[in-house]
Amino acid sequence: MIEKLAEQLVNLTVKQVNELTVFLKNKYGIEPSNSFLEGKPVDSLEEKKISEKEEKNIFNIVLKSSGNSKLSVVKLVKEITGKGLKESKDLVDTIPVIIKKSVEKKEAENLKNQFENIGAEIELK
Repeated sequence: MIEKLAEQLVNLTVKQVNELTVFLKNKYGIEPSNSFLEGKPVDSLEEKKISEKEEKNIFNIVLKSSGNSKLSVVKLVKEITGKGLKESKDLVDTIPVIIKKSVEKKEAENLKNQFENIGAEIELK
């Protein structure tokens, strides 16, 4: 009996599937789930991880700590932002602070490495 039902379901046309969906919804309150992706069940946590990976191509660079070499960090902030020396120092003095917004992943990682090489702590958000 189950095999026959499965065979009938597999052989339904798109129109018949739509009609079955409406019937099940109206008669029994059953609505289709969107938890299937390309015929494979997808865990909602896994779906969330996939979407987070896809979304994170743009980052804000946040200075968390200037470390031991504050002057070097100020100079690097000045170079990156194009601000003056005083403005760059003021930024570094207001930690945590966003140094640069909307930076592509490759550039963000490069800048993070530059800051970490001089002892600063950076977070990519």
